Amino acid sequence: MDERAYTPDEVAQIFQISKHTVYELIKRGDLHAFKIGNKMRIEHAEIERYKESMKAPAKKASDVSNTNSPSSGFIRLTGSHDFLVEHFAKQAGSALNLQIQPSFIGSLEGLMMLYRGQSDMAAIHLLDPASQEYNLPFIHQLFVYENIAVMRFADRQQGFIVAKGNPKSILDFSDLTRKDVQFVNRQKGAGTRFLLDSLLSNYGINPSKINGYSNEEWNHLSAASYISRGNADVAFGIQSAASHLGLDFVPVAQEKFDLVFRFTAENKQNLILLIHYLQSASFRENLTDLEGYSIQDLGKIIYQTSQPEELV
Repeated sequence: MDERAYTPDEVAQIFQISKHTVYELIKRGDLHAFKIGNKMRIEHAEIERYKESMKAPAKKASDVSNTNSPSSGFIRLTGSHDFLVEHFAKQAGSALNLQIQPSFIGSLEGLMMLYRGQSDMAAIHLLDPASQEYNLPFIHQLFVYENIAVMRFADRQQGFIVAKGNPKSILDFSDLTRKDVQFVNRQKGAGTRFLLDSLLSNYGINPSKINGYSNEEWNHLSAASYISRGNADVAFGIQSAASHLGLDFVPVAQEKFDLVFRFTAENKQNLILLIHYLQSASFRENLTDLEGYSIQDLGKIIYQTSQPEELV
């Protein structure tokens, strides 16, 4: 029996994910670790257990006899953190008798896990700097032979999250370089970070001139909480995060937020059920807290590598 204990860095290499994703799995209790002093370690047996847990169980013929009725299943959702995605995962899981396990690890990391077959769907908002197009340039590069579909989920407002009343009068990107302004950033690989860096480049602003550019947080609410606690003056994020904490918001750009589904023999039925649920009037009517969102194109399939009869 292998009794070796691995570091988070070594586990990240084994699963081909980032070290931050390993810590997120540990934090959620999906991966069990122990401490030696202040060092985190994961046993070999625990790594093997987690590998097995990530394998979607095969369905019996009786389970897939009717694709229009709810079925039980396990769906792994990776990608960007979003409040509407949280709501969708909770509501769809209950309505369709599915266990939806979200891992909010950033758009790029979530898409790469989908590419490697380590998740079933990804939530992304990645701006391609060359084409200024969202998401599809990355999809075209990664998914050549895989059976996928891309659905428009929402348009979101991105901008400056500031304290109530905007006391530092932060209105544009040049204000981020002021000596009296403290910034808090998102992690590398986050869609918000892609957009920020693209805009900084467009305005000719060197990130090294921004106080706090290297201070990274892993979701919108965590970044916005720096502002509410008075530990920073501005974050770049979505309007809904500002609203959740009673902060002010200066709109800068509207982005495309999409869901990417990768079909396999094991998950196809459940993914089709999820797509139909997202396209249903009942789900749209259940969305109430929409400040900073537009759901005009919610449910529209904007790209697919094949055309399953069920999606026509």
